[in-house]
Amino acid sequence: MTTPAPDPCSGPESTQLDFWLGTWDLTWPAEQSGGPEGEGAHGTNKIEKILGGCVVEERFATTDGEFLGRSLSAFETKARVWRQTWVDNSGGYLVFTGGVDGSNFVLRTEPAERNGVIVVNRMVFGDIRRDSLQWHWQASTDGGDTWGELWTISYRRQSERHG
Repeated sequence: MTTPAPDPCSGPESTQLDFWLGTWDLTWPAEQSGGPEGEGAHGTNKIEKILGGCVVEERFATTDGEFLGRSLSAFETKARVWRQTWVDNSGGYLVFTGGVDGSNFVLRTEPAERNGVIVVNRMVFGDIRRDSLQWHWQASTDGGDTWGELWTISYRRQSERHG
């Protein structure tokens, strides 16, 4: 009798992004995404596990529907790292690697040259609570020694709707 192969997505790492699962209401300062200063911008983000629980799918949308994005994230067991691919309706395509970093979850891009400067971007999921978290989009031009804040989004979990 053969023993069934272990579930490839059942290791402890496979739950490291579970804090992000759910449907979220988002707010951020409008000027961070090209809007008028002093106003708030809003959106939603729906995060769920797909493909047998091996992949975390993100569906991001601004409330006005002008900016839409999707990501797929998975833990690569051989490399022992999370990988994410992001695409959006502005032609954006980004690839990240990372994972748990202390009490945060951090994903980074590879260094890339932009206007003669080498830039690394990262997203930091921090202040993670059951019904809220803070998401930070940051950039570094010194190899990651210091980071500048480019965009901060406050996540609030949508309440369960019964009816």
